Amino acid sequence: MPQQEFREPTFLVLAALAEGPQHGYGLIREVETMSRGRVTLRAGTLYAALERLAGDGLVAESGQEVVEGRLRRYYSLTDFGAEALGKEIERMRENANQAASRLRSREAPA
Repeated sequence: MPQQEFREPTFLVLAALAEGPQHGYGLIREVETMSRGRVTLRAGTLYAALERLAGDGLVAESGQEVVEGRLRRYYSLTDFGAEALGKEIERMRENANQAASRLRSREAPA
């Protein structure tokens, strides 16, 4: 699998799905919570992203139910999506470690 970088909203959607299946509104809330309010997804944006992620094999529709007369579709992280998320976490961790190391050397007495 080629190295793939995710934009923050995509990363957060995949991370939210790592705990288990979620419906769209649940994902919107979870992404907002995980980002401490920095990332707010609109429904149309989320569903377009989920469609793209499904096309890439990273997520899959995992069921649906009717709640108060409205259809809820649930989405799950695929094994391929979990692998891609893990690689992205490692890439981000390595970048953060490099940045922290450089910052420490900047702060070191001369």
